[in-house]
Amino acid sequence: MNAPLAPAIAIVGLACRYADAGTPQALWQMALAQRRAFRRLPRERLNLADYAEAVAGADGTHASEAAVLHGWHFDRERFRIPAATVRASDPAHWLALEVAADALADAGFGDGAGLPRLTTGVVIGNTLTGDGSRAAGLRLRWPYVRRTVAAQLAAEGWPLQRQQDFLAALEAQWKAPFPVPDADTLAGGLANTIAGRICNHYDLGGGGWSVDGACASSLLAIAQACSALVAGDLDVAIAGGVDLSLDPFELVGFARVGALAREDMRVFDAAGTGFWPGEGCGLALLMRAADARAQGLRPYALIRGWAVASDGSGGLTRPEVAGQRRAIERAWQRAGRSPADATLFECHGT
Repeated sequence: MNAPLAPAIAIVGLACRYADAGTPQALWQMALAQRRAFRRLPRERLNLADYAEAVAGADGTHASEAAVLHGWHFDRERFRIPAATVRASDPAHWLALEVAADALADAGFGDGAGLPRLTTGVVIGNTLTGDGSRAAGLRLRWPYVRRTVAAQLAAEGWPLQRQQDFLAALEAQWKAPFPVPDADTLAGGLANTIAGRICNHYDLGGGGWSVDGACASSLLAIAQACSALVAGDLDVAIAGGVDLSLDPFELVGFARVGALAREDMRVFDAAGTGFWPGEGCGLALLMRAADARAQGLRPYALIRGWAVASDGSGGLTRPEVAGQRRAIERAWQRAGRSPADATLFECHGT
């Protein structure tokens, strides 16, 4: 006997911030127009002159373009966040909070009014918080830098007083771009706090956590939220993903693993070239479809099937057909539908 079908999940609110698309409607128009939003990486995000492979070798990257947010500024006064807290926290926190506010408003829950707060939760997909956190960590690496530079100065015969004067000036210059650590520093650099910050701002008691499934993080967040809604653990879920990571750790790493395209991307092509990076945030407000109908909410769409799978002993950084197929089959089985019913496929392709 077939297992009973899971209740459908309604998407009742949507919001996003992506390169050249600050709303879901703008993103949809970009897709219809087949318009790309890739631009040369800004110098303040990555100095290409420093990280070109011809200069840096194995420590370099061939990435030169990305889909970068431009002109975005977090309105801390709107959310009543102290300036010191904003400076101490990775911008991914504030981007997610802003998009969550817009998703709530889109569903008719502006400022959280009308939410069942005790049973509303947040599930955020994120990998590595953001490059702001890693950059800020450079301040705390100063003792290593100081020892290394001092040893070299001594080896070159610098007088002790001149060494000390030089290192004092270098320390001030080294630390100047980064906020002084305070009570907000630790929480502001953690991925799990992104979801917690949204819960804190809206006084939500259903739970808030972040999930890291690499490129699948946003989908994994949606799947977990749907499962929590079906289980009755939540009545409303804010779910999706945020990513603001375009620093050397990722761009050099992706270059070494061969994931970054050296020419135009060729998605779903036998001669795939890899991807170009991007950043942004997209969140959905989810409810059980029956509850949404009872409240008179009109959903954008219904989610009837979702699933998770892995490749087992397949390639650690390379998708395997068997693992991909397993996830798809499980999702269709949960939905109680056949792939023959589908009229549109939307996929992630690298």
